[in-house]
Amino acid sequence: MNRQAAEKRGRGAETLACWYLRLKGWHILARRARVPGGEVDIVARRGKTLAFVEVKARATEEAAAFALDEWRLRRVAVAAERLAPRYMRAADDIRIDALFIVPGRWPRHLANVWQGDSHRRGY
Repeated sequence: MNRQAAEKRGRGAETLACWYLRLKGWHILARRARVPGGEVDIVARRGKTLAFVEVKARATEEAAAFALDEWRLRRVAVAAERLAPRYMRAADDIRIDALFIVPGRWPRHLANVWQGDSHRRGY
């Protein structure tokens, strides 16, 4: 798949992920939030939970999970740490989630997928 087709598929998956999150009671605060060092596909809030969501669209759930490696999660964690002051409120719980988009299946939302160093700093 060429870069342009991959970009189009990624944007479509993010749109689907946003609709899914809205149906689950989340408010979408930002899409493709970029900062030096990384990007977050979706920033969402539900109650006192602020989630930085990485979306992976693949042919199978196994392929989506495989695409969410430690290197990518670390980049999301760096971006989340830099974006958090922009979106967080007092007493928020902040986490990094993943959302897998697979053809013919409901999206799969995995909460709190990052357990790296950023957790020890409160992210």
